[in-house]
Amino acid sequence: MAAAVRDLIDTSRDTLRAQFRHDVLTGLSQPRKAIPARWFYDHRGSELFEAITVLPEYYPTRTETGILMAHATRIGRMVGAQHHVVVEFGAGSATKTPLLLDAIWTAGYVPIDISGAFLHESCDALAARYPELPIHPVEADFTRPVALPADLNAFPRLGFFPGSTIGNMEPMVATDLLRSMRETLGGGSLLLIGFDRIKAEVELVAAYDDAQGVTAAFNLNLANRINAELDGSIPLDALAHKAVWNDERARIEMHIAATRDIAFDVCGQPFAMKRGETIHTENSHKYDPRSADTLLLAGGWEPLQGFGDADDKFMVILARAMGDEQTA
Repeated sequence: MAAAVRDLIDTSRDTLRAQFRHDVLTGLSQPRKAIPARWFYDHRGSELFEAITVLPEYYPTRTETGILMAHATRIGRMVGAQHHVVVEFGAGSATKTPLLLDAIWTAGYVPIDISGAFLHESCDALAARYPELPIHPVEADFTRPVALPADLNAFPRLGFFPGSTIGNMEPMVATDLLRSMRETLGGGSLLLIGFDRIKAEVELVAAYDDAQGVTAAFNLNLANRINAELDGSIPLDALAHKAVWNDERARIEMHIAATRDIAFDVCGQPFAMKRGETIHTENSHKYDPRSADTLLLAGGWEPLQGFGDADDKFMVILARAMGDEQTA
């Protein structure tokens, strides 16, 4: 590996470590403690999330996969015969990616993820399946604009953002993210994005509080990560997973709750939590077609076509960067 590339990777990792420290210390200092969900995804967190995706209660992954399988040919026709660079935001294990790569003409693949080790493992698997495909992994926080490899600048981009990850953001933050994606992808770009739909509360809560406790382990792993990476002393035996439906805001909320009064340090700074107090770790907003279209338009994307399943559990939308002359 060239020295310049090593330096770039090291700089990116240093930046992520600084962002993690800032977000944790800021979040724990608030009257209502909260830490952004993106920090779930160290290597262990990424492994646990992959385990969540195959749980019987967790419908989003298998439902979205079914949608992509059923509509891949149509999506390919709408993207067109021109070769595109596929840019996947929050790539994770990239398990859905082959469904898209097999459906379109592809000039390259750029997965962006905050978990570097997990990202490179996923890329190794894809490289074995697509030996001729240029793959350029980028370890970065995709919520900010990301510089893409210059040697792919000649090709139009197709953003891929599956899993309803957009639901983890407050609507205003989600709008900013969509605008940031527009900046990353540039003119003439398309975006294929997944949205989880509003449904019965009992089904939603079960999906985020499974009987085997995998989601609980995923949520609580954030405290493990803080202890390991930020010299934390959070008493793990005094924490519990909590998932609730907030009907007013149409979202599932995940929290880490203190089961007793606790005091702990992070990066040498003291913190305390009363029994029952929580750290708000994740939101998962749910959408209907109208609210999803409204969000995309606010973020600078024109919805072109929505794809769904027979039970209206999930939807995938193909959108085009607004203001571009390209037609899909």
